[in-house]
Amino acid sequence: MSSEFKVDVISHDFEESGLSSLNGEVTLAERVNEVYEVLNDNRKQGNASISNIVTNTERRAFSDRVSRGKQAAVDDSVNLQIDGDEKREHGPGKKSGPLLSGTAYCISSCSMILLNKVVLSGYNFNAGISLMFYQNLISSLVVVLLGLCRVVSVEKLNWKLISVWIPVNVIFIGMLVSGMYSLKYINIAMVTILKNMTNILTAIGELYIFRKHQNQKVWTAMFLMIISAVSGGITDLSFDAVGYAWQIMNCILTASYSLTLRRVMDEAKKSTRSGSLNEVSMVLLNNLLSLPFAIFLIILFGEWEYGCNQIANVLGCSHCQWISWACH
Repeated sequence: MSSEFKVDVISHDFEESGLSSLNGEVTLAERVNEVYEVLNDNRKQGNASISNIVTNTERRAFSDRVSRGKQAAVDDSVNLQIDGDEKREHGPGKKSGPLLSGTAYCISSCSMILLNKVVLSGYNFNAGISLMFYQNLISSLVVVLLGLCRVVSVEKLNWKLISVWIPVNVIFIGMLVSGMYSLKYINIAMVTILKNMTNILTAIGELYIFRKHQNQKVWTAMFLMIISAVSGGITDLSFDAVGYAWQIMNCILTASYSLTLRRVMDEAKKSTRSGSLNEVSMVLLNNLLSLPFAIFLIILFGEWEYGCNQIANVLGCSHCQWISWACH
């Protein structure tokens, strides 16, 4: 409104001044003075409106700054809360997860080795395959129970997956059986030292099968493992050739298991519905499929009769002799 008023007044004044100039009554200096007077009057009249406009503009700018500040504060608080939640979820848990898993593995592995050594050597139990069958049966039942309770995710088995996994499972059974018999004849310390040979065989297999090269530090560490194994074998006072033969066979089968597992893993994943195969499903596959093979080996090596006699002796009752008779 003020700008339009200014233009109209100025144009009107110029028209009047033009008419006066035509009559020759007004000079150029008087025209300039008239223009300045008009501009001064318009400025005085427009000060109020301009100040109002400036005030409103400043108010809007201030309110915008305040609202943006509040929004930024809210966003920062939300981001801090999200970051805090992510740190709580992924920070300590992510760091402690591998540590807890490694600790649990060490405890369970050491406990299993000690228990098998006590049963096989301390109690002179001559049925290592039967002991393996019992342990694998318990493991299968535990995994199935956890799967039914939705605690773990277990892949549904099918014949295609089983057929792909059978070669891995056969080597798995040989690995367990050889490990049982090696524990029966040699001490735990030598078993632990000789197991390091498995890493060397696995590295050699990866080099020739998968063309995976290791660096110089890895080969140096493996060379030291060989020296420790040879030194331990030479100084072993309870040296038993049968036990060492079983342990060497166990190292070969363990390395073969790792290499075969890596070779068939992609094909096994294609045989599942989800296209993946987690560790729990592999545990169930190995332990469940080993049961029929274990039963066959128990009958083949006569451990069935030995197991029945041991049960009858433990029960120690006369009417339990039918167990021994049934085994024969």
